[in-house]
Amino acid sequence: MSTLNDTPAGRPHGSARPGYSFDVKLWKVSKTGRKSRPYRLRWVVAGHVHGDTFTTSALAESRRSELWQAMNRRGEAFDVESGLPESEVRASAEAAEAADAKPPVRWFDFCRDYVAVRWQTSAAKSRESMADSLAAVALAMVDRGDGVPPDEDLRLAVRWAVVPANQGADVPAELKGAYEWLSTADRPVTDLLKPEVFRDVQYRLNFRLDGVPAKGDTFRRRRRALNTALEYAVGAGILTENPLQGAAVKRLGTNDRVDPRVLPNAVQGRQLLTAVSYIGSWHRKRGRRLVAFYAVMYHAALRPAEAVGLRLSDCDLPEPPQDGSAARWGTLTLRETRPVSGKQWTDSGERHDRRGLKAREAAEDRPVPIPPVLVSILREHIRLHGTAKDGRLFSNERGDVVGSSSYWRVWEEAREIALPPERVDSPLAGRPYDLRHACITRWLNAGVPIAEVARRVGNSPEVIHRRYHGCIDGHEQAANDKITKALAEDGDTV
Repeated sequence: MSTLNDTPAGRPHGSARPGYSFDVKLWKVSKTGRKSRPYRLRWVVAGHVHGDTFTTSALAESRRSELWQAMNRRGEAFDVESGLPESEVRASAEAAEAADAKPPVRWFDFCRDYVAVRWQTSAAKSRESMADSLAAVALAMVDRGDGVPPDEDLRLAVRWAVVPANQGADVPAELKGAYEWLSTADRPVTDLLKPEVFRDVQYRLNFRLDGVPAKGDTFRRRRRALNTALEYAVGAGILTENPLQGAAVKRLGTNDRVDPRVLPNAVQGRQLLTAVSYIGSWHRKRGRRLVAFYAVMYHAALRPAEAVGLRLSDCDLPEPPQDGSAARWGTLTLRETRPVSGKQWTDSGERHDRRGLKAREAAEDRPVPIPPVLVSILREHIRLHGTAKDGRLFSNERGDVVGSSSYWRVWEEAREIALPPERVDSPLAGRPYDLRHACITRWLNAGVPIAEVARRVGNSPEVIHRRYHGCIDGHEQAANDKITKALAEDGDTV
């Protein structure tokens, strides 16, 4: 423990100002037993104990050194109430005065400035996600009154306004009213620290505009984006603290586990792929070009954006054996994704961004072994349709990138052909992405280790374990039959 006497060397004699004292005792750094901030520093000013906790011992020792220098080198008095040296109290007061002299930063302006800072280093999908999250929160960051525009218009106005290229541009006529209203009715960023405002913010993170709980992925994406923005606000001195830190995560929406009802069984999977080939007119069967596109999701668990970016050079497709031996497996080496983001979010002005693989370094690839049935489908696709000029395996009839709206329309039409009428309105294979879910579930049911499944599909084992524990459509009856058999063997039959 270090102790500061009333008249140490180097300090003029005299008493401290009211509320301050030279009677300071500084203790050594100790352990708290807490995991988050395990190091504690305590000191006593005129009998009043003060302290702080730190994440590392180095930070705690650094703070102790600052206080020791204020005590012994600069001979400062300490504020009895806050426990801080006089110089720090004075600096804090000056900073507060300077902040009070400035007009408060308002939410609409903050969103535009923040997105402009993050724009160049963010992917197109991240830019869109950032804008969507800030727009959702904007619905809570307004003073509502007479003449408030519809929430959808307010959301769209924020999404348009935060795009740096739109700065200084004419506001679209359909958004002009919402844009002008936001410019005068938005709240200061500091209102986030008000409990009633923050509760509304949490509601906006959890719910869609129609009051339906948002999906788990949507909630987490919005919360991550808002947390990053608020950390930036703290660093910029706009907020004194991040209200999300320490706040209970009130997850009101649904979880992100895969619904077993969406998973087609083997027969349904084949029927769906066959039905795709019939979509289109007699002379222009647009579905034929997409059979292999859906097949790489169903047999190799590719994401749609990975399938869009797949090139012939990424494919190892062995020739079929001529000697009657077993067909060989091939390999798809994934290197690029082409996620759909919209022209306003990409640097190229195209709807599809060009990115590396999800959750991997930019130059890292992911080899995926593919079974002979998929090798055959891909070889037939190349024979019939060739490749795009840049080597992409899948393209539309003009050679352009396959759009999400195109493969969604084909899929919806194929379901009406492949499924019985009573199943068309069910969740079964409701989205092309459900083919990936079916593939992953099939591998797990076949006994492939979770770690290997995770490696092939580009997820972590934790995600695979959490999301995929359902059964393919029809397995529930198989499980019931096994239980019925066990009951019969035990004599427990009706």
